Amino acid sequence: MRYALLLRGINVGGKNKIVMAELVRQVEELAYTQVETYINSGNLFFTSDRPEDEIIADFKAFFAKNYPFVVTFSIFSAKDFASENLPDWWTEDLARKDVLFYTVDLDKELVRKAIESLELIDEIIHFGSLGIYWGKYEEKTFLKTAYHKALLKQPFYKAITIRNHKTYAKLADFLDLPDQD
Repeated sequence: MRYALLLRGINVGGKNKIVMAELVRQVEELAYTQVETYINSGNLFFTSDRPEDEIIADFKAFFAKNYPFVVTFSIFSAKDFASENLPDWWTEDLARKDVLFYTVDLDKELVRKAIESLELIDEIIHFGSLGIYWGKYEEKTFLKTAYHKALLKQPFYKAITIRNHKTYAKLADFLDLPDQD
């Protein structure tokens, strides 16, 4: 099965540095195959026949030992990604579209309640099985949106990893799936 593992907060402003080529080599040493990365922000892809709970435990131990600043990550299979129920508006031409991916051990219901309590301004959200899809209609109103004004202040913020629409579409390529646009 093909998997995506998304890291949060690495290689940002020279902090929490991980050399992607080195990460690929290390993950191959863990006996994962077809290991690849996309851009320098922590998008890792690999193939494994192991059960997902074993993979999660393996990577938790790996990051604790080698990259202790990686405290959480998101992981999902190509099958999970392909079966995600995207919102109708995901294919529309919005100013910005992002996915706030759930990470392992995250309390999704707590996150949902927090986001539902926000006052949305010229934006739309959809709760999917892999994350929260967040669209912003107009660039000129972006600074007024809950996404811009309130998201960083949320207690769950450091326990999610965000990818934009373009990166989301690239995930399908690396998972060997048709476009998810």
